[in-house]
Amino acid sequence: MYGEEARRCLAIEARAIESLLERIDANFNQAISMILSCRGRVVVTGIGKSGLIGRKIAATLASTGTPSFYLHPSEGLHGDVGMVTEDDIVLAVSNSGDTAEIVGLLPPLKRIGARIIAMCGRKEGVLVRNADLFIDVGVEQEACPLGLTPTASTTAALAMGDAMAVALLSARKFSAADFAVFHPGGAIGQKLLTVADHMRKGDDNPVILTGRTVREALFVITAKGVGAAAVVSAEGILQGLITDGDIRRGFAKGNGFLDLRVEEFMTRTPKTITADELAATALRRMEMNQPTPITVLPVVDDAMRSVGMLHITALLRRGMV
Repeated sequence: MYGEEARRCLAIEARAIESLLERIDANFNQAISMILSCRGRVVVTGIGKSGLIGRKIAATLASTGTPSFYLHPSEGLHGDVGMVTEDDIVLAVSNSGDTAEIVGLLPPLKRIGARIIAMCGRKEGVLVRNADLFIDVGVEQEACPLGLTPTASTTAALAMGDAMAVALLSARKFSAADFAVFHPGGAIGQKLLTVADHMRKGDDNPVILTGRTVREALFVITAKGVGAAAVVSAEGILQGLITDGDIRRGFAKGNGFLDLRVEEFMTRTPKTITADELAATALRRMEMNQPTPITVLPVVDDAMRSVGMLHITALLRRGMV
């Protein structure tokens, strides 16, 4: 009943995106080069449906390595244009290129000295005539049967914004690790963070030398608060792991065991991980340990020196579980 109109809509929008392939031209390449050399930020502006698209473009740019923010043109006309500097590039999104609020921004932007990239659906608008570069996102028709509601035009603008972001991402050699830094609160970002982002290190790394007593190990474990200590040689090489569980079980032998050497109670071949491995890998290593999952992993370097300690609670606090 409704499927025919829905399919017609999707077909029109698909054609609108496909038509953009031939617009990846010298202007597009120049726009990417301009942004890559920009000493400031990309300020995206637009109003109405174009404003909503602009917000998404700004967010995608910012999250993939290109400093960017959205400027509402009406607020810009009432003082917020002061956020724009001569080092910035303004990406103005307007299907007609004659939107009053966008046109109103042109004089102050010109006076400030910011360069302007117009992302428009037609070449004849005021915005295009006053821009430094023009990115053509015009469409043959809107998917709306009335030809009035922005549908294919906004889809095309959004897709071109994504194309710009991906081209910039690639040019900057933006990596999964960079993505994690820019998405610390997201589930994807958390899974891309490494062990180094979560582990105890330096003075917070619980270590004890071989030859020390279980009593001394207990003090270290209590002070550091991670329920375990790495047993290391004088050179810092990992020899084993002693946990609060090991010590609790030792009390069954009487208090005298506290004066025994840690080597007699430690696990000699504990599971380990390196600082550059993904935190998600560490979590799986903990969970897959059989018959009992473990809660701590000593972190070592290539020479098996102790460089940190990872506790599962650090992953819990950051939303890994």
